[in-house]
Amino acid sequence: MRMKKTGPPNRDTAVPARAAALEGRVVFAVCVYLAGITWLVFGQTLRHQFVNFDDDRYVYENPIVSKGLSVEGLRWAFTYGEVGHWHPLTWVSHMLDCQLFGMSAGGHHLTNVLLHTAAAVLLFLVLFEMTGAVWRCAFVAAAWAVHPLRVESVAWISERKDVLSAVFFMLALGAYVRYLRKPSTLRYSLMAVLFALGLLSKNMLVTFPFLLLLLDYWPLHRLDRFSQLYQLLKEKLPLFALSAISCAITFLVPEKVLAVDRLPLWLRIQNAIVSCCIYLRQTIWPAGLAAYYPNPTQAFSFWELAGSLALICFVSAAAFGLRKRYPYLLVGWLWFVGMLAPVIGLVQISSYAHADRYTYLPQIGLFLLATWAVADLSASWRHRGPLLGVAAGIILAGWILLARAQTAYWHDSETLWNHALAVTHWNGAAHNNLGYLLAKKGQTDAAIVQFQDALEDDPDKATGHCNLGTMLLQEGRTDAAIAQFNAALRLNPSYAKFHYSLGCALCGKGQVDAAILQFQKAVELRPGDAELTSALGSAYLQKGKARDAIFYFRKALENDAFYIPALNKLAWVLASCPDTSLRNEPEALELARKANELTGGQNPDVLRTLAAAYAGSRQYPAAIEAQRRALRLVTAQGNTGLAFALDREIRRYEADSHGATFPP
Repeated sequence: MRMKKTGPPNRDTAVPARAAALEGRVVFAVCVYLAGITWLVFGQTLRHQFVNFDDDRYVYENPIVSKGLSVEGLRWAFTYGEVGHWHPLTWVSHMLDCQLFGMSAGGHHLTNVLLHTAAAVLLFLVLFEMTGAVWRCAFVAAAWAVHPLRVESVAWISERKDVLSAVFFMLALGAYVRYLRKPSTLRYSLMAVLFALGLLSKNMLVTFPFLLLLLDYWPLHRLDRFSQLYQLLKEKLPLFALSAISCAITFLVPEKVLAVDRLPLWLRIQNAIVSCCIYLRQTIWPAGLAAYYPNPTQAFSFWELAGSLALICFVSAAAFGLRKRYPYLLVGWLWFVGMLAPVIGLVQISSYAHADRYTYLPQIGLFLLATWAVADLSASWRHRGPLLGVAAGIILAGWILLARAQTAYWHDSETLWNHALAVTHWNGAAHNNLGYLLAKKGQTDAAIVQFQDALEDDPDKATGHCNLGTMLLQEGRTDAAIAQFNAALRLNPSYAKFHYSLGCALCGKGQVDAAILQFQKAVELRPGDAELTSALGSAYLQKGKARDAIFYFRKALENDAFYIPALNKLAWVLASCPDTSLRNEPEALELARKANELTGGQNPDVLRTLAAAYAGSRQYPAAIEAQRRALRLVTAQGNTGLAFALDREIRRYEADSHGATFPP
């Protein structure tokens, strides 16, 4: 089928009716096949758990997301960027999952798999609309859907932004093809809206307008002469404006990478060159994949850097030199490097040297390039169709098996990080995450070993000292913990979290004045952090300065109206402060109810505060009921000391409700 110079083939008139019917059945069969192989690889994730790799911050320990859809949640989604990204639509999708599935991880995984399946089918349909080459498009979509590098984007719940943005990306491409077939303001607007929704899911799509220019060159053949470029650029100005707005918002998002972890420019350039070639190798031979590849700590060897640079230059020169005869070489290569540019590390956005998920959309260009090249180079072969079919089947079968095995490593946190340690030479992040997991299970000694191993891998990693200090503090080894926090501060004195951790340790030793100084420094470094501001309020409360405590608790809630510790402690002070002039029982009850709603009525401390607030408002039956719920929870936890105190408070509330005097 020959392509018209002005745009994609018109599938309504390009083939006779009988051929069109046959073609339609083939297209439908390919879509079913794509869905089938995608579920063959990723269907197992419905039995997977959450992992302690951002899933906590994104879902199961996020009080806003975990409560499901709400007006307050929608407002939060569009204003929150503390994770280093601005992706409000992704937040909303997580909220919707919580609304539908609660904390059942399988439901959240199901959404990821459905979105990836939809993206794979849409990719095939869009490429087919642009090229009319059904089998080539089918292989590109199938290879992309089940390649082992897809695993991180699909099997990791927190990477919802990849699969969600991919669906809008494919829909926007399809809308562009429809716009070219019959231009209208409405069709262009639909494409722009879909692109905007993609940006709201993940801002990596900022290169979309540039990609459209590549597709204008091939396969749409709208850019045969350089003189046409101006008009095509003008056509895409609204899309460039959306990309610019997204970049500006991203620039305003709080910094994710610590200053101490930021690589010098020369090392970032080296890492970008080598990482590009690592992605090429992993495309052909996807072995040794891990959830985390640490940033380099020193320069790459001359031969590694020179070889990588030579390969990139050779492929670039070949693609450009052969562009007239094989335009898909240039388009596929520039698709790959162009979409990879925002995450290649020249502008450092993380502590990763590279990541499997960064290839999610860029790798389509490589499959496009390779598929069309093989098809053209084999044009003169005898039995070409069967040979290529068998080869494609073998390749896809191999990738399916590898992808299924890689997906299994994402079953739970322990499996994930043990695998990462097995396939990487040194990986402090894996040790740290195993340490977090063990600490949460109450295995403090084992967690300390992991944090010590992390420091052996990278002794200059300040967060490693902080993690170890936190565990030592939990074990009651306060002096040793303080030493670790001080070590972290020597490496990075401008990181607020380290001052906060040291302040907590000093509070534990009763050195409240010294702790207040540390908390003040932390708040000075991050004035918008609710946790740090609330900690300063708690220190003032411990010192007996209730007025100052109230001020900082209110300040924390200005920073984050959903921060539970600040809600709870402010409610407690307003309900129970010895200085009656500072009490505000109605506000205390409102704050305590909000905190209790956010915790699902399962937090004993919050329930205890709620009981005090009810008692302060003379609502004694409600106070007694809240206190009894708290008592049941702490009794189940085996905390006999707190259970005794709660029981005593219940009897005091009962006495107060009858106007009796309860003995001190």
